[in-house]
Amino acid sequence: MSNESRNNNSNAATLHPIEKSLLKALPSDGTSITVDRLAERASLSIDQTRRGIEWLKFKNLVSVSETSTSTISLGPLGHKAARSGLPERRLVKAIKEGNSTMAEVLASGMLDNDEINAAISGARRNHWIQLTEGKMVATPLADVQSPEEIFLSRITDIGLDSTNLSVENKKVIENLKKRPEYLVMKEVKYPQISISEIGKMILPMIEREKSKERKLTSELITSGKWKEVEFSALDVEAPAPAVYPGRRHPLVDIIEEVKEIFVGLGFSEIDGPVVQSGFWNFDALFTPQDHPAREMQDTFYISGQRQQIPATSEQKRKVAEVHKKGWSTKWNIKEAESMVLRTHTTPVTLRHLAMIKPEVGRYFSVGRVFRNEKVSYKHLVEFHQVEGVATAPLASLRDLMGLQKEFYAKMGIKKVKFWPTFFPYTEPSLQSMVYNEKLEKWVELFGMGIFRPEVTEPLGIKNRVLAWGGGLERIAMFRFRLHDVRELYGNRLAWLRSVPRCQL
Repeated sequence: MSNESRNNNSNAATLHPIEKSLLKALPSDGTSITVDRLAERASLSIDQTRRGIEWLKFKNLVSVSETSTSTISLGPLGHKAARSGLPERRLVKAIKEGNSTMAEVLASGMLDNDEINAAISGARRNHWIQLTEGKMVATPLADVQSPEEIFLSRITDIGLDSTNLSVENKKVIENLKKRPEYLVMKEVKYPQISISEIGKMILPMIEREKSKERKLTSELITSGKWKEVEFSALDVEAPAPAVYPGRRHPLVDIIEEVKEIFVGLGFSEIDGPVVQSGFWNFDALFTPQDHPAREMQDTFYISGQRQQIPATSEQKRKVAEVHKKGWSTKWNIKEAESMVLRTHTTPVTLRHLAMIKPEVGRYFSVGRVFRNEKVSYKHLVEFHQVEGVATAPLASLRDLMGLQKEFYAKMGIKKVKFWPTFFPYTEPSLQSMVYNEKLEKWVELFGMGIFRPEVTEPLGIKNRVLAWGGGLERIAMFRFRLHDVRELYGNRLAWLRSVPRCQL
């Protein structure tokens, strides 16, 4: 078998049943036919036929040429004339009913004011009327139909093909075209389909091909008939419909990635309640009870609810002493018993350290936090925060910056720098800055520092504690190159589907 024959057999085997039906239905001598006629001969719907023609055209198995024809249909006034008669015909009818003057004709309602002049002109041109002593009289020729009337009666609702009209009809068309809104001229284009030379070469293979099964159904499998059935070849290069399976939100992928990085750096994950007492959320962190962050404008409180502080009497006593000494104010236990939606995850990690008091340890927490802030392109009232702490006898600020650089490097962030800043519960305190290539500017990310002795000593924590934390939505904005943090929660399917699982 020649290479050309093998290629033809291969091409014929990969054709869709619709394509095969169309090739069989096309005249084998190369004569062109219309899409409607081809659909009829192939016993396919118009949509199937048009779709199959595009496939065959792409494979050079058919030729498509375009022909056009001009059609004439009736306009609004043309429909009125076909239904009620031309103005000149209605004029003759009015005259025959005894209306001989223009005023009488108008009074009869047969004609409108704007039709009377055209009606008289047309009737005189057809020799249907004559004027005698200022009166109009119908002639014997008034009963003869004019060429315009005959032509209008030939135009159906689908129009009239004007390709092969006689010279007389063309003259009639020219006369009617002078009357506005009588005729609508339209050019209609339609394709003509013919089989190509390549299609003719494949056609014999299609004719000889046995009926083959295209789908492996459950019935074929359970009955065992699949062993006896010959399956047709599949075109693995054919376009397939887009499939959008369920997937995790991109922000969840970021959270899981952050957790893996922390675990890889030797940290253990801890978790805690979303609702915290004011003691662990503020007081234990040496935040004064009159600090603006504790106002309702900045924090969500559980209205009318208090809880017994989940701490030992010794811890509460020492925290009260530190507040009195550091802020020169009396510590109010009722303020510490108020219940809040946690404003950060630090109370979770701090309470864990106070409970186990490790000599050496690395811990992290990821969870939702809540701030009573105005929503903007970079602020939300509810977001995710990652918090990390590390403690060791000789822990230093250099260690803290090293851990941060290592974390950012694993997130793919290379340009990092640190600025001094202030936090109530760390000293010294730093703010990490990372460079956003898209925004072409430095963006603040995590806050960090070493817990003050006023935080660790009342809780019995002896060694230094390195602490840092920040919003994961900020990292997601950086990773996905978003300008507005609210886009993460907009649920735009186009964006959600476009985010790759692996960021390069």
